[in-house]
Amino acid sequence: MTDSTIRKFFRLAAHILILRPLVRLYAGVDIDGRENIDQLQHYLIIANHNSHLDILLLYCLVPLRQITRTHPVAELRYFSRSRVIFAMVNFLFQPIWIERGHPDIADDPFRIIKEKIESGHNIIIFPEGTRGEPGQLQPFKSGIGRLLQQYPDLPVVTVLLAGPERVLPRKSMLPLPFWNKVVVGPPVFYRGEHRQITRSLEETLRSLAETEKIVRHRRKSARYREPRIIAFLGIDGSGKSTTSRSIARHLSFGASVCLVTDTLELFHKGEAHDVQPMITEKLRQAVGGWAKNVASLKSYKIPKITELMLRDHMTTLVKRWYHPQYIVLDGSPLLNMTAWAVLYHKETIDRIACSKILSIMSGHDKDIPSNDSVYTQLPDLQQLKRLNLSRMSMPHAVALIDVVPDEACRRIGTRGEQQQVHETAPMLDELRQAYHMVIDIIRDDLHIPSAIIDGQRPVDEVAAEAIEFLNQTWSIEHDNE
Repeated sequence: MTDSTIRKFFRLAAHILILRPLVRLYAGVDIDGRENIDQLQHYLIIANHNSHLDILLLYCLVPLRQITRTHPVAELRYFSRSRVIFAMVNFLFQPIWIERGHPDIADDPFRIIKEKIESGHNIIIFPEGTRGEPGQLQPFKSGIGRLLQQYPDLPVVTVLLAGPERVLPRKSMLPLPFWNKVVVGPPVFYRGEHRQITRSLEETLRSLAETEKIVRHRRKSARYREPRIIAFLGIDGSGKSTTSRSIARHLSFGASVCLVTDTLELFHKGEAHDVQPMITEKLRQAVGGWAKNVASLKSYKIPKITELMLRDHMTTLVKRWYHPQYIVLDGSPLLNMTAWAVLYHKETIDRIACSKILSIMSGHDKDIPSNDSVYTQLPDLQQLKRLNLSRMSMPHAVALIDVVPDEACRRIGTRGEQQQVHETAPMLDELRQAYHMVIDIIRDDLHIPSAIIDGQRPVDEVAAEAIEFLNQTWSIEHDNE
């Protein structure tokens, strides 16, 4: 083995056998959101900074396979005061050393960081610059925005550290027995002007801090509730996207609202605010683009199922990280997938089988035996269950924007876009019938508030009827007061 390989081996062994056990022994750690980083191969971590324990907690988060290629940015002048401490830190973490107050004007201050990023290494940065007041988030330095402006495709993982400022406060060498919480946000891509990126990063970390407070005191908060999910269904060209956006805007005058459509948007007082794209969203968009360009209905199946699964996961992320009062869906992944199953197997899937599909894919299948005929009719269901993908979100209210296929095709033709493989009058008619079957089941069997709205009228009339439906269902106006 080379000297470099030997050093990596001993560095990894020190983390596994010494550092991680010591951190867990002297400062217990609870990590929430580890899955947001486990599958990433290349990323940049930003975190708040209140204690020297911060970096040890972050390295408990880093997957073992990535420890030797993950580097924190650290101040040289502080750690070089002691040769022993400098050598120890340098061996264990291989920091990217910087000297504050002494930038080389002729050189790029981010040069080494960028070299590491471009060679596939991961970076840990504390954007506050130095340790601030215990438990208080300080304004971010602008350098983080300038750096990320150059790497719009680098996933950024925001991490909130709660507790290390009490375990190892300033001027203390003895750890105190307090529990630590590490909250890992979803990986996000940042684009735009550097001040906007810096501001967005700071807002994201502050939002994580507020979310952690909500979770910590959830039992004491009588006002907290799970968001209500409103889904708008309809064949292509029905106007469901326009209607869902209109409803999200209407609800946002009195509540926090997230719209999940081809993009992810947060609405506040009638205005839409773009959210920095998460990796899941970017992947979903890529799969959706693949689906739109396939040449046959058979080829359409796999990308469509994948896109719906990813869209459903976006709903889970929205609930977890943004805590909106309402989530408005442009289509429901669960109900869409069920309708498409009916379309693909129209000769064998009747109302009873369709009801079973809904139960299985929403995780409410205790009364359906594993040898039920529906699994024979749809072998994919068994596979989805094995992969633990049968826990899709069931909306709390559903509206079907109903148009006849000829009108839908006319509207699709006016878009000037490439026609998808299923966007023909016969196919849309079959899909429309499948949606009607789904609506009947969730209304009659599952007792979920549902409505069928004539989508051939002007857009404002369609939106007005949708609002009236929601008012009758939940007394929206009263909720918004």
